[in-house]
Amino acid sequence: MPKHSETRHLPYTPEQLFNLVADVPSYREFLPWVAAVRVRSDSDTEMVADLVVGFKGLRENFTSLVHKRRPDSIRVEYVDGPLKYLHNDWGFRPDGQGGTLLDFSVDFAFRSAIFEMLAGQVFDRALRKMINAFEERAAELYGTGTDAPGISSSSATSAA
Repeated sequence: MPKHSETRHLPYTPEQLFNLVADVPSYREFLPWVAAVRVRSDSDTEMVADLVVGFKGLRENFTSLVHKRRPDSIRVEYVDGPLKYLHNDWGFRPDGQGGTLLDFSVDFAFRSAIFEMLAGQVFDRALRKMINAFEERAAELYGTGTDAPGISSSSATSAA
């Protein structure tokens, strides 16, 4: 059961980071392995979305309920797909200097023992690739933030 949590200091506003994470329809443009996205419903506070994720010939469909509390947090609740469960939380706290302390956590387990074993072997590498994709997308959308606080990771934990 892979899990990970960390806090990062990023040179963007909570609103900018909230908008980036809440823009699920754009995930296909920048997140590795996301092959397709379909938003079933969307409001200011909730979204139901399907993601097709593909890796080395494997394709899986995930349905999630996304709870949005602008600009403070986003919680992803697993609805359907190959997982037993998924807990994914994003928190956006102003740092008082124009940047944000981003709190991120993910915890999930596959129904299949084989997928669970494979996920454990590549989890850290895949997670880093996805986190980097979000940071690169933020820089693309909002600039590098050279006049704001620097990007740094302040704490991280993971277990497979």
